[in-house]
Amino acid sequence: MTSDEIREKFLKFFEARGHKIIPSASLVPENDPSVLFNTAGMQPLVPYLLGQKHPMGNRLVNVQKCVRTVDLDEVGDNRHLTFFEMLGNWSLGDYFKEDAIKWSYEFLTSEEEGLGLDKNRLYVTVFEGDKNASRDEEAEKIWQKYIPQNRIYFLPAKNNWWSAGDNGPCGPDTEIFYDINEKSLGDLSHDQFVKADDGGKVIEIWNNVFMEYEKGDGKVIGKLKQRNVDTGMGLERITMVVQKKPTVFETDLFIDLIPDNLPSVMDIRTRRIMLDHCRSIAFLISDGVRPSNKDQGYVLRRLIRRTMVHFHQASRGSFSDNDILGLDFLDIENILTNVVKKYQDSYPELDQKAILSVFREENNKFRMAINNGVRELKKIESVNAQNAFKLFESYGLTFEIIKDFAGDKTTDLTRANFDAEFKKHQEISRAGVEKKFGGHGLKLDTGELKAASEEELQKVTRLHTATHLLHAGLRKVLGDTIQQRGSDITSERLRFDFIFDRKLTDEEKKDVEKYVNDAVNANVEMIHKEMPFDKALAEGFLAFFRGKYPTIVSTYELPDWSKEVCGGPHVSRSGEVGKFKIIKDEASSAGVRRIRAIVE
Repeated sequence: MTSDEIREKFLKFFEARGHKIIPSASLVPENDPSVLFNTAGMQPLVPYLLGQKHPMGNRLVNVQKCVRTVDLDEVGDNRHLTFFEMLGNWSLGDYFKEDAIKWSYEFLTSEEEGLGLDKNRLYVTVFEGDKNASRDEEAEKIWQKYIPQNRIYFLPAKNNWWSAGDNGPCGPDTEIFYDINEKSLGDLSHDQFVKADDGGKVIEIWNNVFMEYEKGDGKVIGKLKQRNVDTGMGLERITMVVQKKPTVFETDLFIDLIPDNLPSVMDIRTRRIMLDHCRSIAFLISDGVRPSNKDQGYVLRRLIRRTMVHFHQASRGSFSDNDILGLDFLDIENILTNVVKKYQDSYPELDQKAILSVFREENNKFRMAINNGVRELKKIESVNAQNAFKLFESYGLTFEIIKDFAGDKTTDLTRANFDAEFKKHQEISRAGVEKKFGGHGLKLDTGELKAASEEELQKVTRLHTATHLLHAGLRKVLGDTIQQRGSDITSERLRFDFIFDRKLTDEEKKDVEKYVNDAVNANVEMIHKEMPFDKALAEGFLAFFRGKYPTIVSTYELPDWSKEVCGGPHVSRSGEVGKFKIIKDEASSAGVRRIRAIVE
């Protein structure tokens, strides 16, 4: 059974049971600033898990694109990945444990509708209970209908309680494991099962989360308005099980990506890194991410350059032995092309032209960075985290490249202290997102604190409110895929960056200006409320800044025109903004446009 057949079977199975098939959300979360990427199928559905009505109903199923980078340096072993697909079905206040468990068992074991797995190789874990919730004897009793009781194990919250983070929906779960050994392990005691799990003898293939609780600041604070089911099954892992392969890299999901002419000297780990990273690169670019030194762009840049580093070393040796300018990276382009071929039927948004264009542009920047950065690197007697990070900021040299080029001079440089320096930089940058102001000081979006007169404060307030209307106008004219990528406001003008792959037409700019000015002429009242962040998202407020939002946030709404979570200064009525005018539309970076505008 191919991976495409598994994906299709899953969707059809739950569609036949009243679930509506919904498309995968973008890898870039639209309304969750706490994470860079969607790392689970439930993340885009948080508002609906909290009670908002989903337009497709209360039974949903999809295959969600996900990216996790927490184990980036581990990619290349037999199990770690950056990009993966999560098969998931949801009940939003509809069915609960009985049907969720029944259907997961049926899909795994059914020869006709499902995967036809051996039911005698299944093991199940359930929540043992703690101060937040009682022992899940209900789930145990349901499972006893399908598998022997001695294959059901109670485990603590660290194993069988799931939440996406410190805030939002959560709850106990039941996890399904499969015996992947050539000779079946048979019945296992509790301790034997735990040992088999730790040793990779049995692997988790499906997780049913019973979401009926809510977290706030890391603690369970009560129950949700409705009981939900959130399930997740990784396509790569279940494909490995169905195809009886020792690792995910031997499944068709990866084998089909390998070009015929990859260097024969390339070791297994390098090949795995290239195949894994190219999947992530292709999907991230197609979802609007562009290489940069911040946030999602930094991850994409690191993936591209890490792929190039490993390919270079596998092909020619270390950077110190050969100049990267002389190396052809066509094999990486061939893998990227194969990713598009493999996935385009399931994900038509994959854009081969854009993927190759962004890769080639970053390729050229990387080559120049190598040459310019190495000149500076040679001047340093001893490389530490501080000067290494300056090389990264100035020239884009990654940790791997610095270690490779500088050799013995990097004895004191470790990944841990380099990442610590990077985190320190992120915290400084993040402070600029807070946009606090008052008294005789004004903190602009850049994070720079400047003295300001009352007149300047008033002008900045008008411009700041104008950015909200501009954002709303762009989404109205160009579509809801528009996502803010930064802004900067002075007392003279505003600058607004957003994901878009072309220059606006004159007509589109006029339509955006008209939207803002119509809102200004409507002179509607600005409504300011304090509310829980999750509630704000559920009510449709946009939140695009990358800082960590507190539990309670400020929301600002110009009814019928704009709704955003924000901590900055705002007018009391839209009419105070004044006449809005776009003065420039330009490219900020590949795939990102920048608008400069004024108010009069």
